Order: sequence, then C-alpha cells, then structure tokens
Amino acid sequence: MSIALNTPPRRVAIIGGGPAGLMAAETVRAAGHTVDLYEAKGSPGRKFLIAGKGGLNLTHSDAREVFVSRYRERADAVGGWLADFDGEALRAWALAFGVDTYVGSSGRVFPVDRKAAPLLRGWVRRLKEQGVRFHVQHRWTGWDDAGALRFETPEGTTTITADAVVFALGGGSWPELGSDGAWVAPMTASGVDIAPLKPANCGFDIGWTPYFSERQAGAPLKPVVAHWTDLQGEPRSLQGECVITATGIEGSLIYALSADLRDSLARDGQVTLQLDLLPGQTEAQVAEKLQKPRQGRSFGEVLRRQLGLGGVKSALLFEVMGREAGQLPLDQIAHGLKRLPLALQRARPIDEVISTAGGVRLEAMDAQLMLRGRPGTFCAGEMLDWEAPTGGYLLTACYASGLRAGRGVVAWLAQA
Repeated sequence: MSIALNTPPRRVAIIGGGPAGLMAAETVRAAGHTVDLYEAKGSPGRKFLIAGKGGLNLTHSDAREVFVSRYRERADAVGGWLADFDGEALRAWALAFGVDTYVGSSGRVFPVDRKAAPLLRGWVRRLKEQGVRFHVQHRWTGWDDAGALRFETPEGTTTITADAVVFALGGGSWPELGSDGAWVAPMTASGVDIAPLKPANCGFDIGWTPYFSERQAGAPLKPVVAHWTDLQGEPRSLQGECVITATGIEGSLIYALSADLRDSLARDGQVTLQLDLLPGQTEAQVAEKLQKPRQGRSFGEVLRRQLGLGGVKSALLFEVMGREAGQLPLDQIAHGLKRLPLALQRARPIDEVISTAGGVRLEAMDAQLMLRGRPGTFCAGEMLDWEAPTGGYLLTACYASGLRAGRGVVAWLAQA
C-alpha cells in the first residue's frame, strides 16, 4: 500500500458499506481526512435494510455487565469497544436523525416506526453532505504487487492507493447482500491470521420423519424451556420460543444457545438438546394428571384434556417417543414431556444463518483494530473473530468496532 506522508488531510479508503464501515467513515471524515467508501453492491447498507424487515432491533436494554457477557470469550475486547459506544450511545446517535426508539417487552430496542430505511437514508445523506465519496459496485479482490487495493468494477479491474484502509466486509452468511466471505481468500493469502468462518445464530438439523416434517414445518413451539450442557460441562436452561423446520429446529431460543450447541457438536460429534414442553408444571404434577382414567380416550386426547398439550407439541412427543408413546410407563411419559431429547445432527449451512463466527483474529490486531502485520490497515464489524446472539448485540458491536477502527485510523495518521 502506498502511504503518502506529510500530506494532510490524508486519503482513507473504507471498504464495506454496512454499519461498521459507515461508522468508520463518519469518524474519519469528522477528523478532516478525505474518505472514499467502496461498496460491492449497488448501494450501501443492504443487510441493514433486511434487518429492518424484522423491526430493526438496534440494541438491547441489558445492564452493562450482562450486555458485555453476551460476547462470550470476546467479552473483554468487545467490552472495550462498548465503553466508547454502547447501546445508550447508539440510541442517542439515532435520535440525532430524528429516529426515536423504545424498549420492547423482551428488552430489545427498536425505532418507534420499526423501519431501517429512514435511518439509513439519513445517515448516507449526511455522510455525502460531509464529503464522504461513495463508490458502489466496487468489489475488493486483494492487493496488487505494489500494495495497492484492487477492485472489480463494471468497467473492469482498477487499483487504488490510500494512506489508511478500514475493511468492514461482513461475515459470510448473507451472500446475496454482499456478506459472502470472499475476502477470506485474499487476506489469508497475504498472511492475515483468520479463524475459519462458521455458523452462528443458526438452526440445526435433527432428521425428522417425512410425516412429521411435511405436517409441522413452520410450526412455532412456545413457550418451551431448553436444557443443555455448556462447553464447560455445566447444565444450562433457558425459556423462549423456537420453530420446527423441514429439517430440524431454529428460532430465537435456539440462536441464543447455538454457539454452545455448535461447538459441542464439533468437539464431541453429537449433542442432545432437551425441551420442556410444559413450563410451569412440575414433572410430578404432569405424572399425577396422566394417572387420571382415560375413559376410552386416545392418548392424544388425554394430552389435550389433562395437560393442555396439543398441536405441534403433541406431534413432537410422538415423533421422538414413537407412535406408541401412550403405552409407555407414565413416569417415562412425564419425564419425556419435561425433558424431551432432541439429537442434533449438524448446524445449518453458513449461507442460511443469521451471522457467522470466526474471522480476522483479534490477536492479529492492536487495540485500535489495526493489523499488526499491515500498518495502516484496520478491520471492523462482523468480519472480526467475535460473535453474539441476536437481540441487538450484533449491531451494537458493529457500530462500536467501526468507531474504534475509525479513531484508530485518525490516531495512526497523526503519528505516521
């Protein structure tokens, strides 16, 4: 990469037009540097807009300690970013665009109008007014022999030099929106230390029978309590909602524990998730209700009348315990209803999941997110090696990392 010394303001390239890239661009431009933002698609923020279809979960109202814990083994590092820009800062930032927010019943934070487009349009418009230059349909493909940035464009290959660069290229889970992980190969070839991308916030295959799959795919399971064993061997439980799919199970409850389930599968080759289909009733209470005379009713009718269990939950019990489940000992049935075992086979493919884990290892970077082996080259957002559950944690950390990288650029240029 060509570094033009002693020529302020410097030229900075931001590669990637998602929240991390836009935040880095805003930060660097505010310091007076020339900023060119390069986006592979025809417009920036496409994944951000898709998030808006679900109401745009911007952040979460968790207390700081709880919020930071969502980042698991990267809690210390991401917590440092959040010290500069946390959920409350994000809400205040959005309000500056006239976008007020509210806390939902789950603690998640949404814009009042639950739309992403007004916020994104206002942000891009303000960046352009401040002088950020946008270059769409520019797909970064690596560095040339002289260290210049190489892009594929509709007009062919072009190279660009800059005094500093921020990469914010996303993960690999939304290829149609630009987050396709294509950056991994050229960065690996240039010596950047990258942890393999893997599914995060993902569903899992179970291998339903065709009968169950055809009739129940898309059916919600709510409420249920999931029981599992974490990577340290500790029993864990969490109540929530999930959805039966054609091949297995997914949804917010499953996403919240998917990292443990995925890593247990990778380590042990198998993992069993247990579901409590009757939260609020003890196993003893369930067994007592099952002891009442059936009076000639089918077992499915008994489940409905005595336990209020029907639909997909009843079907799931038969799927797991067999069509003759009603003939099993009552204590076995009661235990199954409270701890129904689901043998998970595999996580769903990366291009189907909400986000990805893995990416540029934080150990390969300094505290300002600059690559130790490439001075003046910074990375931000989901392409870094961290993960978090859904609930606003992903988006907040992307913003915060973009700010951290942008400030890192400004500090580095001041010393270069």
